[in-house]
Amino acid sequence: MNEGDIINFGNLKWQVLDIKTDKKLIITKDILELRWYHNEFVEITWADSKIRRYLNVAFYQSFSEDEKARIIPTLNKNPDNPWFKTKGGLDTTDKIFLLSLEEVSKYFGNSSENLKNKGKHKWAIDDENNSMRQSQFMDDFHWWRLRSPGYYGRTSASISSNGNIYVRGNGVYGRPKDGGGLRPALWLKL
Repeated sequence: MNEGDIINFGNLKWQVLDIKTDKKLIITKDILELRWYHNEFVEITWADSKIRRYLNVAFYQSFSEDEKARIIPTLNKNPDNPWFKTKGGLDTTDKIFLLSLEEVSKYFGNSSENLKNKGKHKWAIDDENNSMRQSQFMDDFHWWRLRSPGYYGRTSASISSNGNIYVRGNGVYGRPKDGGGLRPALWLKL
């Protein structure tokens, strides 16, 4: 097994992002559904968001007992937005989570330097790694959510339909007209 491989787990297709001695980080190959980050347009961090609760309760329950036993609870750091200094909130322990800005920059090509240095970028990172970050919902490319905060506390960072890392982010609720794509990630025991 190699990074980038597609595997089956829990009746879904997952892309392998990282492999350690006893575990691997996986993310759904495609966007599973469109879902808001929260249930109202307020300042919110990952720790208190409805999307986190959904992933760690309802979505987690969709796995069999044997599958649940292979999902490793993970301590997630939730750093502030590196460009806009929006607070990332408390660290969390999650069974299932969304990727952070730092993780998506690391695992989908290497855009970490662009994330560290805003430079000429105004709202998003548009680089040679865009195509690696694109994901489909149904048959079309669609934007998807990250757990990191965006420009201010009522936004969460995201990946645009053309693969840009949208550091500025999208509203947690209400706008744009759909909730954004959901691509859960988790660490799986080997």
